[in-house]
Amino acid sequence: MRKHPRRRQIALTLLYAAVVFCIQIVSIALAGLVLYILVRANVIVSVNDSSLDVYTVVIFLSTISLILGFILAFFTVKIPLNPMNKIIMQMNRLASGDFKARLAFGKFLSSFEAFEQTTASFNKMAKELENTEMLRSDFINNLSHEFKTPIVSIAGFAKLLKKENLTDEQKAEYAAIIEEESMRLAHMAENVLRLTRIENQSILSSVSNYNLSEQLRGCVLLLENEWAQKKLSLDLRFEEHDIFANEELLKEVWINLLDNAIKFSKEGSEIIIELEESGGRYLISISNEGSEIPPEKQKKIFNKFYQGDESHASAGNGIGLAVVKKITELHRGFVKVNSASGFTTFTVSLPKRQY
Repeated sequence: MRKHPRRRQIALTLLYAAVVFCIQIVSIALAGLVLYILVRANVIVSVNDSSLDVYTVVIFLSTISLILGFILAFFTVKIPLNPMNKIIMQMNRLASGDFKARLAFGKFLSSFEAFEQTTASFNKMAKELENTEMLRSDFINNLSHEFKTPIVSIAGFAKLLKKENLTDEQKAEYAAIIEEESMRLAHMAENVLRLTRIENQSILSSVSNYNLSEQLRGCVLLLENEWAQKKLSLDLRFEEHDIFANEELLKEVWINLLDNAIKFSKEGSEIIIELEESGGRYLISISNEGSEIPPEKQKKIFNKFYQGDESHASAGNGIGLAVVKKITELHRGFVKVNSASGFTTFTVSLPKRQY
């Protein structure tokens, strides 16, 4: 596999070498043609008995070859340099923020593997940058919307509190709303900071051996108010299991997945949490009954800033599942989703020990 890039480089070098060689051959041929015409026209006399004439002819031929070679190279060098100019031009478009830039060579150049690979790699990069830019823009719009709502509420109820004719009950109600909205703002800011912190972490640290089953039960209790309000029941299907991992980070995984399951569950339905061991790994599944996630959205929900609920009917800012994905990858694991027949299941696979 490592030889392929080397082969492509050699092929590209040979292509340019062939172009230069052809220029030299053509220039020499043209110089010879000019010399032949001059001899036929008696401009240059016979050189059989004159060594001086031989030197003159050689110098003349060399000079003509150099001049013709320079002229040919000047006009034909655009052919091999044209692909480079195209690449530079499209890269400049990307650098200026135009992420719709795409690279395309002609049919002849595209037949070479080196140019084919260059085109594919460049266009893939440009597409990823375009998608990231779209997600970033959507995230800014979504986050602005999410932040604006509690800020407007806080400002509105703070203005109402200035009125002198309020009852004690009204004052308490408005103060409670201001407190709740302030907590919402703090929670959103905390999520953004958490994602930034986890993304900047490339090495898993602070690992220890602890009871994973107990941690899952603890996360369920932490969210009791949320699932009790929707009259949900929880079915915990696991025995006692220990894991060697970062306890604090994995706690965020379970809270995010449970919070999602609660948020999108039908009222009065059941959430199932399963934990099983297989081949030195743990499989933790959290299932809920509710609206399904369409297949096209299943591929995007783990992306940063992506919100599946574009109507903003449900709370959230598209950060939780990105955090889940990053943490599981730090633990040499993965997370996947399956949504069909009215049930959605998130499954996390983790090794029992981190080495």
